Amino acid sequence: MTDLRPIDADNHYYEPLDAFTRHLDPAFTQRGVQMLQKGRRVVMVLGGRVSQFIPNPTFNPVTKPGCLDLYFRGVMPEGVSRATLMELEPLAPEYRDRDARVSRLDEQGLAAAVLYPTLGVGVEEALREDVPATMASLHAFNRWLEDDWGYAYQNRLFAVPLISLADPDAAVTEVERVLALGARIVHVRPAPVPAPGMGAGGRSLGHPSHDPVWARLAEAGVPVAFHLGDSGYHRMSAMWGGSAKLEAFGRTNVLAKIVVGDRAIQDTMASLVVDGVFARHPKLRAVSIENGAAWVRPLLRLMKKYANQSPEGFSGDPVETFRRHVWVAPYYEDDIGDLIDLIGADHVLFGSDWPHAEGLAEPLQFEKEIEGLDTATRRRILRDNSAALLNL
Repeated sequence: MTDLRPIDADNHYYEPLDAFTRHLDPAFTQRGVQMLQKGRRVVMVLGGRVSQFIPNPTFNPVTKPGCLDLYFRGVMPEGVSRATLMELEPLAPEYRDRDARVSRLDEQGLAAAVLYPTLGVGVEEALREDVPATMASLHAFNRWLEDDWGYAYQNRLFAVPLISLADPDAAVTEVERVLALGARIVHVRPAPVPAPGMGAGGRSLGHPSHDPVWARLAEAGVPVAFHLGDSGYHRMSAMWGGSAKLEAFGRTNVLAKIVVGDRAIQDTMASLVVDGVFARHPKLRAVSIENGAAWVRPLLRLMKKYANQSPEGFSGDPVETFRRHVWVAPYYEDDIGDLIDLIGADHVLFGSDWPHAEGLAEPLQFEKEIEGLDTATRRRILRDNSAALLNL
């Protein structure tokens, strides 16, 4: 790729109502994702239960990009609330049409964008007790993704297929299928892998049964991304009297935010390092998307401490392992300089979360957040690091 414009590592589309059903095996119609009319509203039913993860799955109208900027920077004026900041607009063509999106990239000054789901990251948790329905639903979703976006459209739009490890054999089959179709990056949920029948338990991402998946990705040079979504961690919130379910909107439970916080991504990366995934698969690359960067320093501190106390529990220096194998897209409001000090500029990514309300109104507003860095460092963050991950 000779286009030297920035590459946005965190973009989104808004799924149509049939994203999970267009190609779903009819045997799972009642067990997977359903979109049902309820009066004037369309509701999403997951595993037989109405889900509030996305209150309006039609996405029309939808929130304006970046309208919650002040909320996420924590600088809201007196008397202003999150609700008053919410602005709605009609669903724009570029949110669902790939040719319109390429045109929008040109208007935004971007060379390319990596595209993640909006609704899709809330499905696997709701189906965690039904592994066959999970695998069938994510396979159906990936086939829809291939129809509407493709995995490397015009070498500018890189849509990310969803992979569940709940059935390791089926996961390998799906990974091999999407790799053959040109996937440049895949997504795995940042959460323990469901293992129905084990009570509240599950499997670490570092469990040996997942090695065939990591091996295929490492061999292909395709990174695995872990994007913020429903990781099931709100069950810990319930232990403190909060809700056991992640809901996109509604009354804020501050204690739940503190209890859950960055636990999912921190534990995810810990499982990969501590359980030796990178030691067994030294070419595997992992990417954290839309999880911010505040969790990185505490995790590195803990791993360094426990490596000193119990070196037999690690395959080499865990901090250096993390720095070699993990890339992080910080929130725009994070201390990006601190993240560079921790993991190096070569492992920091630019992601705008466009067109979500909690992201930037325009992707290249991110440039202002790193204007104090030297030109070479800015270029690595804005373009070169993502280009390398995508093998461009």
